[in-house]
Amino acid sequence: QVQLVESGGGLVQPGGSLRLSCAASGSLFSISLMGWYRQAPGKQRELVAIITSGGIPNYTDSVKGRFTISRDNAKNTVDLQMNSLKPEDTAVYYCTVRRLGRNFWGQGTQVTVSS
Repeated sequence: QVQLVESGGGLVQPGGSLRLSCAASGSLFSISLMGWYRQAPGKQRELVAIITSGGIPNYTDSVKGRFTISRDNAKNTVDLQMNSLKPEDTAVYYCTVRRLGRNFWGQGTQVTVSS
């Protein structure tokens, strides 16, 4: 089993920045992908960004150039730096990791972008 704990969400004005962090614990060997999804009210959960064990990132088009994902394999953490936030970025953000073909999820952290 893998446990994930997210932190860093909150309320920010449009154009502002937030940094989300996720710490993994438990059975951590063979973790491949780490990443972030989000789910806005009334919408399906969608991929925001993922990063491979080798550090190769991939982003959904709507966040490219604004968000940066990073991971520390030694600390088993994955972060999401979010800049130039927009109201449409408002959602619950979920950390996820893939280990041996199975996805594990955090409890989610709320990000609200509003003036």
